[in-house]
Amino acid sequence: MTLFVWIMITIVFLYTMGFSIKLWKESKVGSCAVALVAVAIVIAPFFTVL
Repeated sequence: MTLFVWIMITIVFLYTMGFSIKLWKESKVGSCAVALVAVAIVIAPFFTVL
């Protein structure tokens, strides 16, 4: 189950970072905010589930 959780977290992180990179051309501040959310996605499970 832990492996499944990490695979899902990785997929969501990569998708969010890809969106952040694509957003960079339009809005630098928004892109930085999305990148911070992506980092939070990776850090949050240490405080909740895992």
